Amino acid sequence: MTEPAGSDTRSKILVAAATMLAEDPTARLSVRAVAAKAGVSTGSLRHFFPTQQVLLDTVIEGLQTLDIPDDPMADATKGPAERLQACLQLLLSAVGTGAGARQNWTALHDAYVASPTPEESAQTFLAMERLAVSRVDRWLARLHEEGALVDGDREQQSRFLLSVVNGLSLERAFPGARARLGFESSSLRLAVTAVLRADAS
Repeated sequence: MTEPAGSDTRSKILVAAATMLAEDPTARLSVRAVAAKAGVSTGSLRHFFPTQQVLLDTVIEGLQTLDIPDDPMADATKGPAERLQACLQLLLSAVGTGAGARQNWTALHDAYVASPTPEESAQTFLAMERLAVSRVDRWLARLHEEGALVDGDREQQSRFLLSVVNGLSLERAFPGARARLGFESSSLRLAVTAVLRADAS
């Protein structure tokens, strides 16, 4: 049984918007840009997503449910601390080192720091932040089920771990980044220890 044409159009729009964010987390999901990427009219896009916020929220909601390929948290042969550290390392690896990290941070600075941020750009940033918090929270939820997580507010724990990752990713943009990679692992271990029970780390 084939999907109705409307469902196909809606899916194309969501895939296009998700692809744009994957290629450039600072991308503005304007109606015109997403419609062009999806190969549909702006009228068709507006039919399914009356506002940019509705489109953005729907894309982020869909991304939150996706499984991460080769998710380190799923590796049952390793303990909680080793898995969580590998998960955080996965986030860091997406930033790269040296020129790649500088390019990443320059784009973020230009989009959100250098000048006042337009409302629609701010919405994109906040949506991507929600996605990152949600991803870490899923990892912590798994550890909570295993009894490995310390008691506390999981969102605060997720944001703490992301603050550590963000700080380390910024360090990767500075000269001498490769020489600090050993300290990076130590910092991640300390962060992981802060959210896990003593008998789990």
